Amino acid sequence: MNTQPSTASSTKGPMIIIGILFFIFGFVTWLNGPLITFVKLAFNLDTYAKAFMVTTAFYMAYFFLALPSSWILERTGMKKGMALGLFVMAVGTFIFGTYATQRNYNVSLAGLFVIGSGLSLLQTASNPYISILGPIETAARRISIMGICNKLAGILSPIVISALVFSGVGDLERLVAEAPSHDAREALLNEFASKIYMPYMVMAGILVLLSIWVTKSGLPDINASEANAEPVGDSDLSKEKTSVFQFPHLLLGALCIFLYVGVEVMAGDGIGAYAQGFHIPAAQTTIYTSFTLGAMLVGYIIGLFTIPKIITQGQALKISAILGIIFTLGTYFTTGYVSVAFVALLGLANALMWPAIWPLAISGLGRFTEKGAAFMVMGIAGGAVIPQLFASLKDQFDFQLIFLILMGLCYLYILYYSGPGHRAGKSRN
Repeated sequence: MNTQPSTASSTKGPMIIIGILFFIFGFVTWLNGPLITFVKLAFNLDTYAKAFMVTTAFYMAYFFLALPSSWILERTGMKKGMALGLFVMAVGTFIFGTYATQRNYNVSLAGLFVIGSGLSLLQTASNPYISILGPIETAARRISIMGICNKLAGILSPIVISALVFSGVGDLERLVAEAPSHDAREALLNEFASKIYMPYMVMAGILVLLSIWVTKSGLPDINASEANAEPVGDSDLSKEKTSVFQFPHLLLGALCIFLYVGVEVMAGDGIGAYAQGFHIPAAQTTIYTSFTLGAMLVGYIIGLFTIPKIITQGQALKISAILGIIFTLGTYFTTGYVSVAFVALLGLANALMWPAIWPLAISGLGRFTEKGAAFMVMGIAGGAVIPQLFASLKDQFDFQLIFLILMGLCYLYILYYSGPGHRAGKSRN
């Protein structure tokens, strides 16, 4: 098993491969925003809380599968683990495409859970892999490059799915409302649901091919225990520990990821539901996720050129949290399209959080790197919990106030982690 590549030339090939993987799971992940609108229409759901089960099923997979993923990776290695993750995603994509077409909501949600399970394995491997592929101090820069790949896919996916699935959706809502009978309404919804089939079958095929490609690629299998050790004098700090729970900066980082993914999903996948609170037509809101991801892309480009030359990873996280607080206040004190624009701008605030939190949280874990990464991936379940809270409360209270409270509290904790939080337990005698 190889140790960490040390030169720019030796990391270039692996970064290209991992960049392609980040593009793929970005494309799949950011389909959830339009899918919320799709399932509400196709399955004729009466509340957004039910439609937001899309994100609940998808992101809860990370919570349940992250630790099993770390055990799998310890046996397969990171390279084979990534290939397996892609194959599992292909299975889930096939299940969702098949049963969404049949308008079987429960099995469709199971398909999304399987996709999330594959992504859990893929992310448990790929995020620490790119963090320790080179010096940990420049990890945020490498993750920023991966983020650009991810967000380019995220900008593209809502546009593609909208063009393939949502054409004429404004007329559909009217026709369903005016349908003269139950059978007529069901026929319209069946026709609409069938549009999702081919895009998901194509994605399933691509994921299988990528799985085979990664297996046969020259991607090195990095030894995380050696590459991510933090020395204390002539020894490895992680060797003084007996459990992953003895790293406070990791545990606080997992909570930080939980809250971060919550606000990221709210700004990306939840922007359509937020906009419809101002009675903006669904036909417009299906591509709003692309606006948030466009703002995130700008943030990643900024990070690429500023970290670590101008600002540290901790400073980038602090600036991002402050911007998040400011933009969240902007959503509350404005209305309509301006308020929605502030939600999209949260993409800019969120962009550098993931690439900053990951290396800060897993720094120095050594032989605990895989388990530490699993804890971090479990935190992605925040994307299931926080949007569901918003969806459950938005119809009972002022949806802008609920948005302000949920997002504000999350950004305040992220601000804490950017300072004393990520340094917890790192003092040495």
